[in-house]
Amino acid sequence: MEGFVFPRTPGGRASIIPAPPWHYSGEMITVEYRTAPESVASLLPSGIDLAPDDPGAVAVIWADWQSCGDDFSELYEPERSQYKEVLVVVRCAWEGRVWSRCVFIWVDKDFALVRGYHQGYPKKLGDIWMTRPIHVGRAGPRLEVGGEFGATLSASGHRLATARLTLSDRVEAPGFVNGHPMLHHRQWPAIESDGTDSLDELVTMRGYDSEVADVWSGAAELKLGISPFEELEILEPREIIGGYYHRVATSWREGETLRRTLAHEED
Repeated sequence: MEGFVFPRTPGGRASIIPAPPWHYSGEMITVEYRTAPESVASLLPSGIDLAPDDPGAVAVIWADWQSCGDDFSELYEPERSQYKEVLVVVRCAWEGRVWSRCVFIWVDKDFALVRGYHQGYPKKLGDIWMTRPIHVGRAGPRLEVGGEFGATLSASGHRLATARLTLSDRVEAPGFVNGHPMLHHRQWPAIESDGTDSLDELVTMRGYDSEVADVWSGAAELKLGISPFEELEILEPREIIGGYYHRVATSWREGETLRRTLAHEED
C-alpha cells in the first residue's frame, strides 16, 4: 500500500496529503495583545512554563494560504491548494529556551486539518474570512497608510473572533509572539480508550526557504466571542499591543521529536 497518510492504496493517489516537502505562500493579518499570564499558563501542559518576559502576550493570526507538494500538481486543482486558517499563539519556556506554541487553530479544508495533525497543530474546522488587499479599483484597501482590513472566525455557528486593522507604518517584522521555534504536541488516544495515549510526542518544526514581504503595522481591534464548544475566551484581551499585515512563504520537509512517551510497552 502506498500513500503518506490515510487512505493508503495501491497507487497512493488517494492519500489526503502528499509526502513532504510542502510549500506555502500566503498573507497574514495578526493582532497581538496581552492577557492574564495565568490564563496562558492554564493552556500549557505540565513541564512547560510561561515565557520569562511578557508572559501574557498572545497573537491571533489570520492566514490565507496557497500550498502544494513538490510536484506542484495542486496548483492546477486550486481547491486542493487554497485554504484559510486562524492560529492563536502564545510564548512559553522549556529547557531554558523560549518557544512559540499554538494553543488553538481553525482551518477550512480537510487536507490542512490532517497536515496539521502530522505537525502537531490542534486543528479544528472553522469559517474564516479576511479582507484582501487590492491593486486596482476601489473594492478593498491598498497596502498603504490608512488601509483598513477586517477578519473574522466562526465555528459551529458561533462567532469566535472579529478583528480590524488600520495600516500606519512599514516595519521589519510582524510582531514577536510567533517569532520563535514552535513547540507542539502530537497526541492520539489509545484504542483501549483507557485514558492513555498511543501517540504522545513533544516536537518542533523546521522550515526552510522562508520569505517575508510587505510588512505593515497599525492600530488593531480584537473581540473574542463565547461558544459552548470552545474555550478561546480564556485568553480575553486586556491590552492591544498592535496589529500587522504581511506576506509570507516557507517550505517544510521535517520536524524533530524532542521527547516521546510510550504509553503501552511490549510485555
